[in-house]
Order: sequence, then structure tokens, then C-alpha cells
Amino acid sequence: DGVVAEVNGEIGEYLTPSPPGIPTLPAVDLIDDSCLYVSAPIDEIDAARLQVGMPARVTLDAYRGRHFEGKLRRIAPYVLALEKQARTVDVEVQFDSPDIVRHLLVGYSADVEIVTDARDHALRIPTAALTTGNRVLVLNAAGRLEARKLDTGISNAEFTEVTAGLKRGERVVTSPERIGLQDGIAAVEEKQPTVETRAK
Repeated sequence: DGVVAEVNGEIGEYLTPSPPGIPTLPAVDLIDDSCLYVSAPIDEIDAARLQVGMPARVTLDAYRGRHFEGKLRRIAPYVLALEKQARTVDVEVQFDSPDIVRHLLVGYSADVEIVTDARDHALRIPTAALTTGNRVLVLNAAGRLEARKLDTGISNAEFTEVTAGLKRGERVVTSPERIGLQDGIAAVEEKQPTVETRAK
């Protein structure tokens, strides 16, 4: 059972095996849509921390604003070393809910986030706010930016845990790469112009 995705040929044509080193298309491309999973490359630096069964979150471009829970089901036993690309390890993530799989199409683009560690009620900041040496620019009580070094915990591309150096509620610069931002300068709050209408 499956879905015929593509037929490469016509009635009456002859099919021959592929010559050595020259792959040819399969006669029929079949899809088994009863066991959909996500395949993704993971940087080799992170591969050593992965274990089969770890929880994962999958986001799909076709379902913006949603994420789907899953489990890491396979880690490739080798590292891919493709030319002009970073070395990666292929992983496979299966979806937790079978009901979700029935509505997905084969070939969707997806992002996978594997949860290797988690903290409840952690103080966190956007990872983009950190500069070299785990420093951030903090708005102090005098209205000036103050460079401060932080102690950090777990992190991902979106958020980083702060274990020391910052208090809950303090304001940090989230785009420190902007020109002119540095320790000691006065912060100016930009107000949005208001539009007024007058009746004649």
C-alpha cells in the first residue's frame, strides 16, 4: 500500500539497470505515508549529546506559529563530510501524535529542535543579546547603557539561561550589533509620532 508519487517511463519502454556511477530514476516512486518522520542534519559538535528517545520539537513552514512534539528515533552511525559544508550527522524524529501525521504531506520543509536539557522558571534572555565573552548591555537606573558580564547556563538559538549577573526585570539591549551602542552612552526612548485629525 502507498501513494504513487511519480512514474518515470511509458508503456512499452524498456528499463535497464543503472550503469556504474550513473544513477537513473526509479521506474515508480512510491510513498508510504503511514509512517512519516522528519530527517534533519545536526552539527557534529552537538551529535555526542544526543540519545535515541530524547524529546524533540518540530516546526513546519506550512504550519507557522505551531510546533509538534516528537521523539528522536534514529541517529546515523557516521558523519557526513560533504564538500563545502559543515560535517553533520543525520537524525530522524518521529511525531508523538498519529493524528497529526495524517494531515501532513511528504516533502514539507521542517526544522527540528532536540531537547537535551531543560530548566523550569529560569531567568533567560534572547541569545542575540549576548556579545563576545557573554556580555550584554543593560539599561541602568541612570538611563545609560552598562556593559555587564553574565554567567550563563543552557542555551539554544533563541534563548540563553542567565545564572548570575542579571536580575529579573532588568532591561537589556537585544540588538547589540547596531552602530553606536556601547558602554556608558545615554539611552533615548523613541516615541512613535501620533496622527491627529481635525474636523472642518
